[in-house]
Amino acid sequence: MKALKYFFFIILIALIAGCIYVAVQPNSYSFSRSKVIEAPQPVVFNLVNNYKSWPRFSPWLEQDKAATLTYNDVPAGKNSSYSWNGEVLGEGSMTTTNVNKYDSINQQINFIKPFESNANINWYFEKADNGTKITWQMNGKQDFMTKMYTAFNGSIEDNTAKDFERGLFKLDSISKSDIRKYNVEVNGITEHSGGFYLYNTTATSMVGFKDKMQSMIAELMTFVGKNNINTSGNLFVIYHKWDTENNSVLFSCAVPTNNKVVTLDENILTGQLEPFKALKTTLTGDYNNLQEAWNKAMAYIEQYNLTQDENGIAIESYLNSPENTPNPANLKTEIFIQLKDTE
Repeated sequence: MKALKYFFFIILIALIAGCIYVAVQPNSYSFSRSKVIEAPQPVVFNLVNNYKSWPRFSPWLEQDKAATLTYNDVPAGKNSSYSWNGEVLGEGSMTTTNVNKYDSINQQINFIKPFESNANINWYFEKADNGTKITWQMNGKQDFMTKMYTAFNGSIEDNTAKDFERGLFKLDSISKSDIRKYNVEVNGITEHSGGFYLYNTTATSMVGFKDKMQSMIAELMTFVGKNNINTSGNLFVIYHKWDTENNSVLFSCAVPTNNKVVTLDENILTGQLEPFKALKTTLTGDYNNLQEAWNKAMAYIEQYNLTQDENGIAIESYLNSPENTPNPANLKTEIFIQLKDTE
């Protein structure tokens, strides 16, 4: 009988000790994981900010692909939310409570099943040398049941951090994939409308072509801005001669105007293009893919026995720019290669 009493006494002591051990566990937790993603800040931010993008990178939705997802009327930005219900994930929801565009996102996550709890999720986006540094942070309170779980199964960080790392890895992968998407379409023969334009022009080596073009565009746009000149279309480059044999290119950077503009600047000139027949090709995507667009255009000319005007020009027209288009996959460039009128 005494042995039985001692046994229950030991059990009681163990329970008390266990409760004390659980009770002295931290009342709150906070941890984060960071990664530099090789993509522009707005691209990464927009993926996280839109809950409809989460199935692409969420490590938890990856584990329960059959889970039912429900979005509210606002899938992105402040007050947006989504909920899930699945065999692996249980049931819960997440709501965006605050957004600082391109810099931070604050969210509230609520778990319903298999147990009730909630936590704060915070995202921070910083510009890095080769992309965006993203920090994924989680914090919350620990009630007695949570303390009991973490006391014997490891901390919230021990159980969750590996999923954060997986999610950041997937964000890096899909961000890089998204910015590399592009499409080249040979639209066919068209009539370029021509018109007046302002331009500067030079000849340079092919090696120094890109840097020279950028400085000339900056000079041209500065002139347009300072003189309050109304333009009537998109910036474009005219290729007068592309001489691979002698490693040289003669080109002009230009902006269209509604009418003839006479300038007093010897470096900024006025020109006029007469309408001409051209093969049009459209690149949607990063400028790195322009060579492929040109190659497809030239192959089309050969395939359909078209004749490029040897005394004519070729044009690259930029419908938008990196300054107003954060994702390079959304850049749009039209190429016009002048054909002989006999076609």
